[in-house]
Amino acid sequence: MAESVVQQQYDQLAKIYDRRWRSYITKTLLCLQDWAKIQPSETVLDIACGTGEFERMLLANHPTQTMVGLDLSSEMLTVAQAKLKDYPTVTFHQSSVTAIPTADDFFDVVVCANAFHYFDAPLAALAEMRRVLKPSGRIVILDWCKDFLFCRLYDVILSRLDPAHKQCYTQAEFHSFLTSSQFNIQAAQRLRLNLAWGLMVATATKP
Repeated sequence: MAESVVQQQYDQLAKIYDRRWRSYITKTLLCLQDWAKIQPSETVLDIACGTGEFERMLLANHPTQTMVGLDLSSEMLTVAQAKLKDYPTVTFHQSSVTAIPTADDFFDVVVCANAFHYFDAPLAALAEMRRVLKPSGRIVILDWCKDFLFCRLYDVILSRLDPAHKQCYTQAEFHSFLTSSQFNIQAAQRLRLNLAWGLMVATATKP
């Protein structure tokens, strides 16, 4: 199963992850933060939260923001918990995106950055995000975009060399997943992080 491979890979990377990928993490999560426009009163779920960097960014400005971080890797979550130990309104859980351990209609916002290309079952993941989202709540997903040449090359290379990598998608394919999952797309954009990385981001609401 790809999830077990992802878990093992990121357990091994956890202690050096922030240092190794500092520039990429900062740029992509700042992009997500600017795009999502999360309000201090909103309850947030962060899918594939990793070491809790997105939580750290939001809580630096709004220290009472209620947040839940979800990740497959226990070692990444250990780093996140240590990083955010002074913020009682954030909690972390080790879980799959297809088995989120919260009640229906619970979150105002579900965010996911740099992880959609790892999902074994994108439609099942989106269905579970929809389940835990309040009516009129929104998901905000940022991921690699196969419309960019370098991302197409990365997709081919990683599919052969990285057993954790599943597949990255074009913007049209990604939007098809969202609409098939009964989300209404409110805003979407393709953007180039730099010469090497092309991303797509979308906000979609639960009717």
